[in-house]
Amino acid sequence: MQRLNKYIDHTLLKAFATESDVKTLCIEALEYDFFSVCVNSSNLAFAKALVSESNVKVCSVVGFPLGAMNTEAKAFEAKKAIEDGADEIDMVMNIGALKSENFDTVWKDIEAVKKAIGPKVLKVILETCYLNKPEIIKASELAMHSGADFIKTSTGFGTGGATFEDVQIMKSVVKNQVKIKASGGIKDKITALEYIALGVERIGTSSGIAIVTNKNSENEHTY
Repeated sequence: MQRLNKYIDHTLLKAFATESDVKTLCIEALEYDFFSVCVNSSNLAFAKALVSESNVKVCSVVGFPLGAMNTEAKAFEAKKAIEDGADEIDMVMNIGALKSENFDTVWKDIEAVKKAIGPKVLKVILETCYLNKPEIIKASELAMHSGADFIKTSTGFGTGGATFEDVQIMKSVVKNQVKIKASGGIKDKITALEYIALGVERIGTSSGIAIVTNKNSENEHTY
């Protein structure tokens, strides 16, 4: 297993995040050598400049947090994020289309974003709190076959975050063909290690410091 800190996407996606907050996030990521910082696209260029001379990657979200934007808007947002320095993109699946069984809409949505970002890493957020087991299976299949590099549990802004059961379902579908990122509600080292034992290869959280130092976190959102 790689070092625990290298599983962490150190995340700040609150609507009221200030430039000072983003700067603090990046300083923390540099200090603890996290895999990446994950920010909204308006903060992307600023964050990239702060970590550009390090190994810390920069991730940006697309269609966040609802996934209900039209495909052209998502693809444009993703392309612009790459131009602004994003190394990875976390996009939200069109959840309503999935639940309506409009599967062509779902895969074309993902495919368009992947085409827009080329070889950069694409993570597709399923938002599992809104899905039943058959829907999680179908969502995982669609993301896998539409070019996703990762499938991810949650935005951290839905009615619930990652669960062990949901990750197990996702893993049963993608096996080792696509990686899994768990996010939402992961606040401590023990929980993080349990997800890693299930096969998770990345953890999205605003509690990264608490996880790697094994101290309690009181962050409200742990995307």
